[in-house]
Amino acid sequence: MSSPPLDATSVAALIEDAATAPSMHNAQPWKFRYLRDSGSLQVRADVEHAIPKADPANRALHLGCGAALFNLRVAAAHAGREPVTTLLPDPADPWLLAEVGLSRLTRPDDDLAVLHPAIRRRHTSRFPFTDEEIPTEILDELRSAAILEGVRLYVPEEWHVQSVLNLIHDAEGREALDPSKVEETSRWTGTGAEDDAARTEGIPAYAFGPRQRDVTAPIRDFAGRRLIPGRDSATFETRPRIALLGTATDRPTDWLRAGQAMERVLLQATLDGLVTSLTSHALEWPELRWAVRDPESAMAHVQMVIRLGYGPAGPATPRRPVSDVLDIV
Repeated sequence: MSSPPLDATSVAALIEDAATAPSMHNAQPWKFRYLRDSGSLQVRADVEHAIPKADPANRALHLGCGAALFNLRVAAAHAGREPVTTLLPDPADPWLLAEVGLSRLTRPDDDLAVLHPAIRRRHTSRFPFTDEEIPTEILDELRSAAILEGVRLYVPEEWHVQSVLNLIHDAEGREALDPSKVEETSRWTGTGAEDDAARTEGIPAYAFGPRQRDVTAPIRDFAGRRLIPGRDSATFETRPRIALLGTATDRPTDWLRAGQAMERVLLQATLDGLVTSLTSHALEWPELRWAVRDPESAMAHVQMVIRLGYGPAGPATPRRPVSDVLDIV
């Protein structure tokens, strides 16, 4: 059954939900365009919010936009609209990443709609997790969430976890020796000064979490060598639980699917009482990214490393105003 086009207020509400998605350095590299005539929403890349030094191929940009696309689908289903999605609909316009038709009605109990309560609850936590084991049935549910988006979620064994941690530490050392990358990261992160409160993008210092006393968890320390006023240190989990999200091929469509799967996994984890954080540090160096994968796995290309566990939720980070990211034509 078809329905009339959405009004501007309803469209803005969808975009406000979509834009809560995670993205590299919280750069929020997305734009949305609502087409009144067709009743569809376009998801476009905002290249002014790309991160060229750490993400020269725009893989992370596609992941972030894919996560925002998934939130849009969830919000649409919650609003009673079936999101009919086409990825990369125009080969001549590579920055048009997806188009979502919203003219059909759907049920409020749609499998996407049930994830809606987690959209505003999900926040990246860079705080210590406990060493409590995650039940197998929850991990299986997260694997199933990724499969629904055509992507694999792999939970590595302890030896592989340590190997990934070593690669992340290697990446940290490499970045520290690259002034251009250090400067780029600094532009997107706070300093703890009063102007942090006025940020609409990037990662403010209050979201860094404490510094690790013993570096055991896969968390990027956005402070680097900077001293942040009032920042404490803490002991983190000694046996971190991570999951690798990956694809068989490594094209822009794979990145968009992986971004959607990533957000579906994060929302499901939130509903299951878990807290999460993301790291792509080792994936930003091609020679390290290849080594992150399990050579015996069918997952040829790891797209994201997800940290899972129990602990304090992270704080909300700033978002660009809807008026900055939405056009209605």
